[in-house]
This record gives sequence, C-alpha cells and structure tokens, in this order.
Amino acid sequence: MILPLSDPRALPQAVQTLAEGGLVGMPTETVYGLAADASNDVAVARIFAAKGRPANHPLIVHVSDSDGGLSGLQHFAHRVPDFAQALVAAFWPGALTLILPRRPGVATAATGGQDSVGLRCPSHPGAQALLHALRARPERAIWGLAAPSANRFGRVSPTTADHVQSELGEDLLILDGGPCSLGIESTIVDCTRGVPVLLRPGSISSDALAQACGQALVSAADLALAAAPRASGTLDSHYAPRARVRLLDAAALQAALPQPTASIGVYVRSFEPLAASGQTVRRMPATAAQTAHELFAVLRALDDAGVQEIWVERVPATPEWAGVADRLMRASA
Repeated sequence: MILPLSDPRALPQAVQTLAEGGLVGMPTETVYGLAADASNDVAVARIFAAKGRPANHPLIVHVSDSDGGLSGLQHFAHRVPDFAQALVAAFWPGALTLILPRRPGVATAATGGQDSVGLRCPSHPGAQALLHALRARPERAIWGLAAPSANRFGRVSPTTADHVQSELGEDLLILDGGPCSLGIESTIVDCTRGVPVLLRPGSISSDALAQACGQALVSAADLALAAAPRASGTLDSHYAPRARVRLLDAAALQAALPQPTASIGVYVRSFEPLAASGQTVRRMPATAAQTAHELFAVLRALDDAGVQEIWVERVPATPEWAGVADRLMRASA
C-alpha cells in the first residue's frame, strides 16, 4: 500500500508498523529504502528475506538529524576519528555513509555480525520526519532504521514509490515522498582503518570529501582489503536490470547502432543516434547530477520495454561522473 507523506495516516501507521517489527518502504534523497528497526534482529531478518539478500551482507543504519546526527552516531558507534567527525559536520544530513567501529550489543543483525556499522543521516524531509517520530516514542525510542534499497538483491534500485511496489508487492506499506532527488546511493567512506577509504563513490566527490576532512581519500583498490568491513553496494555485480547491460565508447556505439539488431535499448550522451528497427533510444543528460537522478529510472523503463540488451555510452572518467560510472560498471558485470 502506498501512502503519500501528506496523508495524515502515513507517519503514525509507519511508526506502528516499525515498532511491531514490520517493514516500511521509506523515501530518501538517494533511493527508496526498505526499513526496519535496526535494533530488532527479527525485523532486520525480514529485510534479508524480502530482498533475497545474504544475511552476512551488511545494511546501512539511518539516524535522525537531531543535534546533527551526533546522538545517533554515539548510540551505534564508538572511537569516531577526527576526520570522520569532520565529514559528519560537513555532509550530514546528506548522502554520505560512514563505516565506523560498532558499539557492542547494537545492530548485530543489521551489520551482518561485523564489529563495524555503516551510518547515514538522510536529508530527505520524509525520512527525517519518520526518524524523529520513532525517536520520540514514549514506550521505547527507536534510534535508527536499517534500510537497504527497496528492491530484490542485486537488481536496479528504486527511485519512486511505484518502483518499490513493483519489486516488493502491494502488501508493503510504502511512504511516497516523490522521486528521489539524487537517484544513486550514498558515498561510502570506511573510517575504521586510520585513514578515510572510499569504498563506494556517490554524489559527493572525493575532492569535496578530502577538503572537508583535511586529507586525501585512499581508494579501496589501493589497499589490501581482505580484512576490511563488508559494505553495501560493493559487489562486482549489482544494480542490474533483467536485460544485459553493455558499456561501449562513443565510436563503437555509433558504428554498431545503424545495423539491424535484436531488440535493444540505447542510452547515449555525445551524439544523435540513427536508431534501427527494434532499438529504443534514450538521451543521457549533459551533467553527472542529472544523469544520476534518472539513471535507475531509465534502466527500469528500458527493461519494462522488453529489450534484450541495453547499450550504454561510457561516461567521462572524471571525478564528478565517478558515482554514475560505478553503478554502470556493476550493472554491466
């Protein structure tokens, strides 16, 4: 059931459902999440079951922006390094997840049994209204919501309430907060290794992160990360539609397009294609932010059109495009 956040029943019903150990589809500025009380291991297990997600693959915990998110941070994490505190001050609430040492006894199931926890303070007003209402419960405050993307594991993330319902069914209560403004998942920085390590790019550039925390970020690829915490959205294959995704440079794509092919979708940015029969063409926006906003919706629309393959023009190898490039690489894996 989809309820717009403007409906007076929406927040009370969501609070009751979550307090009783149920699941709720929740809007954020990045993608829609499938939320449960992060401290209720039985409720968290329902997330893994609904998504078909391995139980050792950790979930991000979302906290309220009360006092800038600091009380939520302190509830779930300890030994927060100075550079992590600087990142919180600069980017919370917002699309930044920090991996931090987990306080013993909290969010055990949500973290896949690890001794670290991924924390984010979303900026979406609907998400924050829900988190505030949960914190204010007189019976028992709920300090955070475990909320991975509200889709089947490994599939394209949802950026509208309708996407969530198409993935997880009409029985799920979904709060409709409109289309997600950013459209790709949060940037993830590992803060457990003494230096900031970029695990997943997103809408916040590595340059902006480095400027805020006063030191350059280390790439996960540059470290031997066998002992590093597992984190959401870092598997080689992820964000994948049913159709096979192929990444091609502009010249290869331009050469291939005029030829008759099986049913394909095309997502192109640098030229006006002459599509052959059976080809569905979508133009990519000029900027990384605009492309991120629509990326998952476009992949879903092409999938719904029944294409067998989706050919995507490679995006520029520049810092502002890193989040989009990461999602496309994993979708094509």
